[in-house]
Amino acid sequence: MHADPSTAAMPAPAETRFITGLRCLRCGADYAPAAIEYVCDCRPNRGSDLGTLDVRYDYAAVARSLTPADLQADPDRSIGRFWPLLPISQRTSLPPLPVGGTPLLAAPRLRRQLALPNLWLKDDGRNPSASFKDRASAIAVARAQAAGRAIVATASTGNAAAALAGQAAAAGQATVIFVPKSAPPAKIAQLLVYGSTVLAVNGSYDDAFDLCTEACLEFGWYNRSTGYNPYMTEGKKTVSYEIALQLAEQSGATAHDPNRLVTPDAVFVSVGDGCIIGGVHKGFKDLLTLGWIDHMPRIYGVQSALSPALYNAWRSGAELPAPLHATTRADSISVDAPRDAVKALAAVRETGGAYLLVDDSAILQAILPLARLGGVFAEPAGAASYAGLLQAMHEGLVQQNETIVVINTGSGLKDVRAAMEVTGEVRAIEPDLAAVRAALQL
Repeated sequence: MHADPSTAAMPAPAETRFITGLRCLRCGADYAPAAIEYVCDCRPNRGSDLGTLDVRYDYAAVARSLTPADLQADPDRSIGRFWPLLPISQRTSLPPLPVGGTPLLAAPRLRRQLALPNLWLKDDGRNPSASFKDRASAIAVARAQAAGRAIVATASTGNAAAALAGQAAAAGQATVIFVPKSAPPAKIAQLLVYGSTVLAVNGSYDDAFDLCTEACLEFGWYNRSTGYNPYMTEGKKTVSYEIALQLAEQSGATAHDPNRLVTPDAVFVSVGDGCIIGGVHKGFKDLLTLGWIDHMPRIYGVQSALSPALYNAWRSGAELPAPLHATTRADSISVDAPRDAVKALAAVRETGGAYLLVDDSAILQAILPLARLGGVFAEPAGAASYAGLLQAMHEGLVQQNETIVVINTGSGLKDVRAAMEVTGEVRAIEPDLAAVRAALQL
């Protein structure tokens, strides 16, 4: 028998001095940082009902050491500038491949089409591995190296794995990646190019997740899997810090009060396992607790009708989602049993938001306006956020004058086949002007 390092006291990396402990979101148990690594021992062995932990901070101490003005003046645009609010001892603990600082785009043509003059696109497809997941993976590599772990492993449909592989390559960290065999070839290519050991599991993402968990416990590897590792939320919450900072810069608010940031009225984000939306929520909660913003945005989670576990739980008022068989074309949000369900449901319920359900056809069609009117090439999961905004407008959930942020979680280059399904075929012509005239009807 092997000890379960998820709950046993483990050799812990040096914590930031601002972390006070971890709290189980299922049973309320409190732990010292070095007393637990992954999940509370109140959890069952499988499925959504994990004893998810929340990392706690001494916000008063943070506020004495860091201000919005400090963040604005910091030449470092990466997540490293937020290090007192991250589970690292110093910013230099992060891998030498900067993450974050992605643009918040006004997209004026998209604004005009939707009659939403305060619409913004947060394009996290601009991260090093072209997805939002770099934010968490940088934290995973930093913590694994501080703890002296030889291997970092994760289960992923592709993006989290690619993010981990890239960050690990930059830091010289070995990785083992578990993916379902159905993961898109472009994502598998990233893993192999970065030098990861890739194990394609003949099953679903959930099968890969369970196998990764078992392997990490058996071999002592560091587990990066979202919903299981509580510190991944801490990396993902940095997107909310950036949104509030960027909105303050764009509005000129910092000129009047350099220590106040600006929060949107509504944020739209696609949801699979639930860790990203949980991170978005945690980030804005941090800012509100620090007194840097004056209200929380409404957070809208967007799911495919073919992967609706969290939508179903929210709609029925259930505490946790019932597992199902997900078949959505948006592979990054195709999950049978969401592992970060507690945080994901709280993000919507505590902010007055909602879960929105969109068809796969609407997700794929959303790729085009994002690209052609907003200049953002999104993979299906990223485009789902925009499809969710359109659904929210149809349901009357947003107002014309509100400040709205749509988060693109991944580049369309991750899944070119999906884009080609909605763009149509390239026109082949002979190499002469007559052919050009005929093709363009000139």
